[in-house]
Amino acid sequence: MIKHIVMFKFKEEANGNAKAENLAQAMFRAKEMNETIDCKISIRPMLNVKSSDDRNFDFVLLCEFESIEQLEQYKVHPVHVAFGKFITPLRESRACIDYEV
Repeated sequence: MIKHIVMFKFKEEANGNAKAENLAQAMFRAKEMNETIDCKISIRPMLNVKSSDDRNFDFVLLCEFESIEQLEQYKVHPVHVAFGKFITPLRESRACIDYEV
């Protein structure tokens, strides 16, 4: 099994929306990815706890795949590519790790 964890730090404002609105849209779109992309075990989006340190990342995708091949299929899936285009202008930074269990 491959775990793919991606964390995002959002800008305070982007695309005419405040961070909270952009985070809500990201959650919606990530849940949509989980429902429509079939080359995965799961995609779970999570938000940082509001009371935690503001230096923390704001949003995380916790993804599981049966194999590295499935992860590679996910990376080029049109719904995932669209999500990437959506989230890129909203973020200050991104961190990712892929590991095998």
